[in-house]
Amino acid sequence: MRSAALALAVILGTTSLAAAAPPPPATSPAAPLIERAKFFGNPSRTQGKLSPDGKWLSWIAPRDGVMNIWVAPAGDPTKAKALTAEKTRPIRQHFWSPDAKMILFVNDKGGDENFVLYGVNVVTGEQRTLTPQEKTRVDIVGTSRRIKNRILVGLNNRDPKWFDVYSLDLPTGKLTLVFKNEGYAGFVADESLKLRLAAKSRPDGGSDYFRMAGDKIDATPVASVGLDDSLSTAPAGYTDDGKTLYWIDSRDRDTAALIAQDAASGATRIVGQSSKADISETLTDPKTGVVQAYAATYVRTEWTALDPKIGGDLDYLKAQLKGDIHITSRTDDDSAWTVVVDPVTAPAATYRYDRAAQTLTKLFVNRPELEGAELAAMHPVEIKARDGLTLVSYLTLPAGTDGKGDGHPDQPLPLVLFVHGGPWARDGYGYNGYHQWLANRGYAVLSVNYRGSTGFGKNFITAGNLQWGRKMHDDLIDAVDWAVKQGITTKDKVAIMGGSYGGYATLAGLTFTPDAFACGVDIVGPSNLATLLKTIPPYWEAGKQQFYKRMGDPTTEDGRQLLHDASPLFKAADIKKPLLIGQGANDPRVNQAESDQIVKAMKEKNIPVTYILFPDEGHGFARPENSIAFNAAAEQFLGACLGGRAEPFGAAFKGSTITVPDGAQFTPGLQAALAAK
Repeated sequence: MRSAALALAVILGTTSLAAAAPPPPATSPAAPLIERAKFFGNPSRTQGKLSPDGKWLSWIAPRDGVMNIWVAPAGDPTKAKALTAEKTRPIRQHFWSPDAKMILFVNDKGGDENFVLYGVNVVTGEQRTLTPQEKTRVDIVGTSRRIKNRILVGLNNRDPKWFDVYSLDLPTGKLTLVFKNEGYAGFVADESLKLRLAAKSRPDGGSDYFRMAGDKIDATPVASVGLDDSLSTAPAGYTDDGKTLYWIDSRDRDTAALIAQDAASGATRIVGQSSKADISETLTDPKTGVVQAYAATYVRTEWTALDPKIGGDLDYLKAQLKGDIHITSRTDDDSAWTVVVDPVTAPAATYRYDRAAQTLTKLFVNRPELEGAELAAMHPVEIKARDGLTLVSYLTLPAGTDGKGDGHPDQPLPLVLFVHGGPWARDGYGYNGYHQWLANRGYAVLSVNYRGSTGFGKNFITAGNLQWGRKMHDDLIDAVDWAVKQGITTKDKVAIMGGSYGGYATLAGLTFTPDAFACGVDIVGPSNLATLLKTIPPYWEAGKQQFYKRMGDPTTEDGRQLLHDASPLFKAADIKKPLLIGQGANDPRVNQAESDQIVKAMKEKNIPVTYILFPDEGHGFARPENSIAFNAAAEQFLGACLGGRAEPFGAAFKGSTITVPDGAQFTPGLQAALAAK
């Protein structure tokens, strides 16, 4: 926290962060200041993938400053050419067509999440819009290793709530209706691209699964999943012969196991399981679809091989590459893989692995500008909540502050509690740009898997039901108390920061526990849970009942009261500490109104707040120019609040669409930087 006099002055609106003297700085880390553009600018290359036939290598890299798709002969990456020419919106994901003739990618406009599917011919460079429908979102329903010239896609142009299934002929772009959807949440196709299962939401927030044959659906479900299992149970795909259906399944247990089900008889067997964590990943044979290895992620990801040959490959990669390993593509004949290694304290690198020869060829480092930089180690920790629940968390300390290397600083540091979004997601071990940036600025950084986070079993998820701003928030407070008791920080030097649910947690922290944090940074966080639920995208209709059961039901009086009581908007007058808000104007999940209304409430009470708005962004900031701009303001804001280091604004706003509707004067240097822009 800041001094009592300064806190009172901020409440009364008689001073600003710009005018306030920052608290004494903590001991500066030994590492030189790393430019924020090295963390948040475009990576040099990322997402290396081999084509299914093994002839090509693709990746995403800048072209004229915007992330585009590049392709090269697999045997000579130096002969790369840019395949796309996006001018403003970066391409963030791509995948190969089954016949290796096209690269497919999706993109939206300004963050509206109406994703369009595009295809680019690898040889000619011709780009086609494969789903040209207006105000429509595309979902990929099914692809096949066996059928090379078409895929299944879902489109919601007829009814924005539901996705009709189409067969997309890749050579011609022709769309043929396969199934007109009148209320099903999703579908599972086999390797013949036949729809085999349809999922339908239940009133209790769970799902029923129905067998399909053509466009006919059985009246009686073949599987039912209740609310408790709904976030940890789902089909994971068929083997190529269609005889076995895999599930990630927590029914009749806590953690989700890998289950193999005989498609004809319905008999099931356990293939893999962990007592501490859900099964998180699988490796399947490209020729048969049979699972060869599975991973569970508790503190770190641990692989278990079912196939001895795959086990040998994993052992070899683990011995050769120092860091966590991720297999990102495999050729159809399984002779070559792309493998990413994440050393945490160095930028990730991508390799080609030739299985027969057991040789690794380094292809690229995604951020070579960080090679040799003093990056910080990440320490997994288990923290006990007040009711005994174990919270798997991750602590990063600035380089040079942990002389013993035991995850405890030599003296207490200011701390940023960095809260993940979702909330039905999780933090994990690995390189984290935000952790590294904040640690380089002199802060300890703590990320907590609070109750409701996924990956730790259904009981851990269920413990978060109806606990927004309650026990979920208590977990964050308990983690801060732990950090204080461990000597990692002091009670008056803790900030809270996060996006989406993490932004909500920031607002909850400054309203429900106004003395717990020195300041907060909210990125696209909801302030009123009732208006949040009213404005979720129509294509989330299938998940609406689950939202109601886990957050609060706005159709009932008790539910409305629950949502009201958990909404920071109605406690805005209690805010004592500085707040920075970032928002995308086109956000379809957390509408701009969520930020507008809490800013308005604070202004009416003369409570200082800095509000940054990007007119070309949605739920988070996709354009690196905007990420750099926002984080330039954030580090000045945090520096004034906690006393850490900050890189001068400089040219941070170059190319950004940043606007500051309110409160630029409350973040040091922001007004001058805007004027210079």
